[in-house]
Amino acid sequence: MMLRLGRFRAIATRMTGRRPALLSLLLGAGAALGFAPLDWWPAALVCFGLWMALVHAAPSARAALWRGWLFGIAHFTVANIWIQKAFTYQDAMPAVLGYPAVVLLAGYLAAYPALAAGAAWRLAVPHRAGKARAALDGSFVLTFAAGWMVSEWLRATLLTGYAWDPVAAIWLPLIGVARSAAWIGTYALSGLTMLVAGSLVLLVRRQWRLAAPVLAGMAALAVTGMMAPPARPAPTAAAPRLRLIQPNLDQEQRPRDDYAEANLAAIEAHMGTPGAAARLIIWPEGALRFFIEQGYPPAWYGRGKPAAVLGRIASRLGPDDIVLTGGNGLQFRADNTLETATNSIFAIDAHGRILARYDKAHLVPWGEYLPARPILSALGLSRLVPGDTDFKPGPGPAAARLPGFGDIGMAICYEIIFSGQVVDRAHRPALIVNPSNDSWYGPSGPVQHLAMARLRAIEEGLPVVRATPTGVSAIVDAHGTVLAQIGAERAGAIELTMPPPLAPTLFSRMGNTMAALVATLLLALALAMRRRAGQLHI
Repeated sequence: MMLRLGRFRAIATRMTGRRPALLSLLLGAGAALGFAPLDWWPAALVCFGLWMALVHAAPSARAALWRGWLFGIAHFTVANIWIQKAFTYQDAMPAVLGYPAVVLLAGYLAAYPALAAGAAWRLAVPHRAGKARAALDGSFVLTFAAGWMVSEWLRATLLTGYAWDPVAAIWLPLIGVARSAAWIGTYALSGLTMLVAGSLVLLVRRQWRLAAPVLAGMAALAVTGMMAPPARPAPTAAAPRLRLIQPNLDQEQRPRDDYAEANLAAIEAHMGTPGAAARLIIWPEGALRFFIEQGYPPAWYGRGKPAAVLGRIASRLGPDDIVLTGGNGLQFRADNTLETATNSIFAIDAHGRILARYDKAHLVPWGEYLPARPILSALGLSRLVPGDTDFKPGPGPAAARLPGFGDIGMAICYEIIFSGQVVDRAHRPALIVNPSNDSWYGPSGPVQHLAMARLRAIEEGLPVVRATPTGVSAIVDAHGTVLAQIGAERAGAIELTMPPPLAPTLFSRMGNTMAALVATLLLALALAMRRRAGQLHI
């Protein structure tokens, strides 16, 4: 065993000294394989650990930043390749531009791994003139983990944020580790993931002081966390039920004149039969293509008058059933020209009344609005979805009180990826409904989206229900376990007893303050280790 470790150590040492730019790219791409659908989390940990060693070996801060940026551009290109498919649904730009667009996005996102790498090198690698370079040690790994935690939070926050694929998501196949997000949140768990990756490098170098407790702690989490009982109630005839519908109508069908009718008919085919229990029936984002609010200029209604559409929906419901459907709200100027639109959820009861409306707050750049529109539109750039009207954001996380179901939280599509931003803390709901439209995405996008919804369920201790047009639709319990799902490109429905919430988690009370506390603790430990070793420098 020692011989094998020694050989691996020698190989790793040689790798970090040769072609560091190429190696950074390869390791970044390899680390992206830890996300769904492949879930090769051991490969991801190895790649993160080797990259950490590569950064430590950099001869200067500039080299460390460069190695971090190259790692990031490969990592985010592979992880976000699903975005390319969105370019096939619009005519303003050639679809082939989807591939360089992914690389350009990755070039921006790579700034955050570069920041983590540069900060760790500057803070934890002795670099005073004439001072011998110390070997990679626990203080560097701790500093790197804290830096990654901060950089991932910044990535999710700056310039409206892009929180897709946090490193913590690689632990979902080991649900016991992932469930620690209920205590510390996703960004802190991402930082601890980097700590595990670095500990593997320390293990190879036979530095046990930090590696042994870290790896033992993660193993214990993996085992004990799996013992959490499923958050399912004992089914009774009167218990409220959830029914989610996936009609399997792709985006390419949207330009058809009969799209609104075809979509509604496809959904009606899966409404099911009312029973003794009240049903909360969830339709996908944008499922209802008829306008159902009164007061719009008559020309906007076409063949779908609000009263007729609402009555048609109500006729499919039992007396206590409620439909939550994605749709659009419109706002007009005084001269009846369209001013703006909202991406909304409407709650409709068995009497054809609109009980509540939620407007999406965290809009998608280039999807629901065009940033810097006067400049970009002059350059010939456009949104990646039909239409030129930018959407108006709603006020933020909210819950609607629905008779028979209690407070229901709502987050539309992309909103579910933002840790700590999906629940109104003053009105904690019993459930988060997350209608989405993943038909824009390539094959890896929908499964990655579901993974992030599972992290929100774990963090908040709340069930999450996702309904999408083409998959993956799922009911997730408050422990992050998928209770039932409909796979991609299939039509169908799922109906289950409404899973219960858990008591408020530590993260649901503290939010991302937990990430700040964990990062501070790791930096304090790193400082203590450097002082003990006499390596403290400014």
